[in-house]
Amino acid sequence: MFPDDKEDRELSRRELIAGAAFVPLAALTGAGQAAAQSATQVASAATSALTAPQMKILEAFVERLIPKDELGPSAAEAGAQIYIDRALAGPNAGEKASFVEGLAAMDAFAKSSQGAAFADLAPEKRDAVITAFENGTAAGFTNARQFFGRARRLTLEGMFGDPYYGGNKNFAGWDLIRYPGPRPATGPEDQKMDVEPKPYRVSAWGTKYGH
Repeated sequence: MFPDDKEDRELSRRELIAGAAFVPLAALTGAGQAAAQSATQVASAATSALTAPQMKILEAFVERLIPKDELGPSAAEAGAQIYIDRALAGPNAGEKASFVEGLAAMDAFAKSSQGAAFADLAPEKRDAVITAFENGTAAGFTNARQFFGRARRLTLEGMFGDPYYGGNKNFAGWDLIRYPGPRPATGPEDQKMDVEPKPYRVSAWGTKYGH
């Protein structure tokens, strides 16, 4: 997933984003409609679930999972880690312990295999650690693949979901996949097949900036 060749890395990112094309719909419609109370908890969480050192590891992880390139900003710049933190402080609080365990294991594996804390590693060494977790080959942590899969899913939700929940800062994720945003109505001109929809840039909750 993290090849050395630059063109391959860019292709992998495009494939990841293409594969995540349906994530925003789930985050926009399913998450909010399934439990309005939980949605409010995510958006208005007064406290953080993660400590500053844990957030540092998480930010370094999401930054490499969806790095900045000519297509757009990184997941970290879009605030995916903020979405994850708020989710773990609210409706996803039940998985906080296992998630924190995963972050600690990633940092420990980085130190043992690469000689430094995960957040202090060069990008290519961070990628090596992440690849080991993705493949389930990280020594000393049997749930590496499960943690990677869950963290990846939450990162995609934070990158492409409604900015009301803490991620998708400045609608960067929506702009990246050319999602115009949830609009109440469209005119005849916007419905033509040869016309690219104009960005609406308003949260489904009615705010223009999300957070």
